Amino acid sequence: MSTRVLVTGATGFVAGHVIDELLEHGYAVRATVRDLDAADKRAHLVRAAERTGGELEFVAADLGRDAGWAAAVAGCAAVLHVASPFPATPPADEQDLIGPAVEGTLRVLRAAAATGSVRRVVLTSSIAAITHGHDVHDVVRTEADWSVPEKSAAYQKSKTLAERAAWDFVAALPAGERLELVAVNPGMILGPVQSATATSTSHEPVRMLLSRAVPGSPRVGWATVDVRDLAVLHRLAMETPAAAGNRYVAAGAHLWMRDLGRTLATEFGPRGYRVPTRVLPDLLVRAIALFDKTVRLTVPTLGIEELLSSEKAHRELGWTMRPARGSLLDTAESLIQHGIVAAPRGAAAPVPAAATSA
Repeated sequence: MSTRVLVTGATGFVAGHVIDELLEHGYAVRATVRDLDAADKRAHLVRAAERTGGELEFVAADLGRDAGWAAAVAGCAAVLHVASPFPATPPADEQDLIGPAVEGTLRVLRAAAATGSVRRVVLTSSIAAITHGHDVHDVVRTEADWSVPEKSAAYQKSKTLAERAAWDFVAALPAGERLELVAVNPGMILGPVQSATATSTSHEPVRMLLSRAVPGSPRVGWATVDVRDLAVLHRLAMETPAAAGNRYVAAGAHLWMRDLGRTLATEFGPRGYRVPTRVLPDLLVRAIALFDKTVRLTVPTLGIEELLSSEKAHRELGWTMRPARGSLLDTAESLIQHGIVAAPRGAAAPVPAAATSA
């Protein structure tokens, strides 16, 4: 009988690839969704199960409610808690983001601790829980670092407090009931989308550049990871006995948005995509941010380079990352194939990705 694993937030970008990775390696997957009637949003996951011959079931569970979680975790050996809010604009009230992130995480952990079957929970955190609120920026951050909530914006604060709450919860459990917890802390997540609905805020820079929705690139950038490599890391974090009690950074070298634009212009310009390559002055970005909430998110990070080390995951888990350039190009191609980025005027529309799927 296959080991059963619960994955939360099944229809999300990262969760979809995690489910695919687990099915490929013979695990039986139970996946949570908020609405069992929205079958169209999980059709790509059903196709993955058919392709691999794997066992996949869906259950209804909402991070904002207790109902459904006891049944969701029942009989599972591990839980991969991937679901978490990632807004494209700042919330009107930071508690609208922090509350659900913290309470949702604790709701999953409480359910996992109450069952006798779950021994390990892998939590998808973020480098947002590591890199923010520090006075010094030219330091390579590792798993030993924590963001300073009092000096962080809402999203970074939510990820920090949610992960802190998870570690505190597990530490407070009686010794005989203690869950094993592992945290995975990814940087900006690139890689192909599996469906037009399974997208992420992390795709926005690529989409905006390809669509020429911006006149150029602000002086912002990110340490990136490919979603397919991140899915592998989740599996390794679940399988490796020594991973218990550890955090793992999943982020490569910092890439400036201008470099993303130049690579996209080189590769997709001949196909008619007019990708902007100029760098926008900070003063102009700050002015635009007064009216554009999405741009406003970039202002605190103007000119700041994300420096992180994933050496621990490489050393302890044998994890590897593919080159960022390939991840970027695969991201762009998938956004085009799924119709998230329109074909240039006069160009033939791409064949829909679903039509070419196995």
